[in-house]
Amino acid sequence: MSAGARAGAPGAGTVPEAGTSPQGDERPRGRWRRAVDAVDERMGLKALAYEVPEHANNLGWSLGALTAISFFTLLVTGIYIAQWYNPMPELANQSVRTIMSSVPLGSFVRGLHYWAAQAMYVLALLHMVRVFSHGSFKRPREGNWIVGASMLLLTFLAVFTGTVLKWDQEGFEALTHNIEVAELVGGLGVWFTGNLAPEVPILLRLYTAHAVIIPGLILALFVIHALLVKRHKISPHPEIPAPAREGVAPFTEHLKRAGAFGLVLLGVLAVLAVLIPPILGPTPVEGIEVTRPMWMFWWFFPFEGWFGVASVGVIMAVVFGLLFLVPFLDRGPKRRWRDRKVAVTVLALIAVGMLVISVYVWTGGGGH
Repeated sequence: MSAGARAGAPGAGTVPEAGTSPQGDERPRGRWRRAVDAVDERMGLKALAYEVPEHANNLGWSLGALTAISFFTLLVTGIYIAQWYNPMPELANQSVRTIMSSVPLGSFVRGLHYWAAQAMYVLALLHMVRVFSHGSFKRPREGNWIVGASMLLLTFLAVFTGTVLKWDQEGFEALTHNIEVAELVGGLGVWFTGNLAPEVPILLRLYTAHAVIIPGLILALFVIHALLVKRHKISPHPEIPAPAREGVAPFTEHLKRAGAFGLVLLGVLAVLAVLIPPILGPTPVEGIEVTRPMWMFWWFFPFEGWFGVASVGVIMAVVFGLLFLVPFLDRGPKRRWRDRKVAVTVLALIAVGMLVISVYVWTGGGGH
């Protein structure tokens, strides 16, 4: 056989081109794989992946991912409606009405934004309950709990500022209470009042916080949160005594499952946006108080009428302060919730108290 024939024979030293089969036929999956490899070669994205234990490939352990999906839904919808929103007090309410009536898909996108905000708040709470019940905040993951608690607080502030921005009676009254609480803490609260820059409407400042500062902080904390999860791995399940014997799945499998849950979530949010669009009240009237806040604020809403406006700041500081201190108050090695009776009982009492007060407001109580 000639040298040329030997050189052209399959397997005789000829190396197939990357991304093709040995026979030379380029397959669709090969092209996709080459594209992924090309991106990874330049960005190193595969370095972010990690193995996921079997117990984490379910809905309960995907709540954090669903919270992130809600957040990015808020970013996209917020950017869209921001193109037509006017943060000047005399024009804000009417600009929202324009979004709802004249902007293409404006009413739907605003509804999606509204329901995604509530979904993010609920999912973040459920995620933290799951983390608490499994002791996933314990050493060495205390820092990630604090990051998560910070994100929950920022979500709370985002919902509040978003309520004010629509500038109807509910939003105006919410801002009034905010200013009253801020003035009680003096210089620490000056940013939330009109005293910082009297010539600039406070609504404009809250719009900046809602559209830029708060999302930017949440995004930064989200990156830190994800990196810490990669650093410390997903926490072991407290009911599985030998995690080493538990199977693991690739990170891509976890992403697929979380993505499937995310599609269901987006579908639910879209249905809610169509069937139950958010209400917009009339332009506010100063000097009257006829509305009650959104449901996530009900747990402290009556305290102003019971004990004065200062009590609102105190109760919020206590609740969020305890939330941040959880890793330092529950430091024992036991992770199962049934083995941490004191910590679980305290959490349950606080949760029941908040629920009872919320039901009280829902049934018509707590008005000022």
